[in-house]
Amino acid sequence: MSTTGSYIDALRGGLDASGLRVAIVASRFNADITDSLVEGARAALREHGGQDEDAAVIRVPGAWELPQTAARAAESGRFDAIIALGCVIRGETPHFHYVCEEASLGLGAVARSADVPVLFGVLTTDDRAQALARAGRGRDNKGYEAAIAALEMIGVYRSLRGTS
Repeated sequence: MSTTGSYIDALRGGLDASGLRVAIVASRFNADITDSLVEGARAALREHGGQDEDAAVIRVPGAWELPQTAARAAESGRFDAIIALGCVIRGETPHFHYVCEEASLGLGAVARSADVPVLFGVLTTDDRAQALARAGRGRDNKGYEAAIAALEMIGVYRSLRGTS
């Protein structure tokens, strides 16, 4: 897992999280992995001037509950961005497909209707090893990557509103 060639490397220096309020909506299912994703997101925000108290971590049972909670967080008007983090690992039944599809489609619908950026940081992997590889330390962590994308998108939204 690498960020080589990714926009992450190009954006690291020009982003500013100071004074921004971000909701990190994270599932508890596969908690060791989602905890690492949350820490990756928080680390990215801190690295770019954010304060821990400005990143509200909202826990939900699983990936299925991410869209509805992200929608409520966006509607609250309290946040500059919403970062949805979760982990769904393929099992032996079709349940994996249902949960992944609804999490993806649901968060997409929220993103299209919200006035703030909504970022998708849900791992959908074939096995635990793939999930762990995407939830490690540093910039390879997908929570970190989602937080960097959130900072960029806040700037994009502000630019489009003429408030940058």
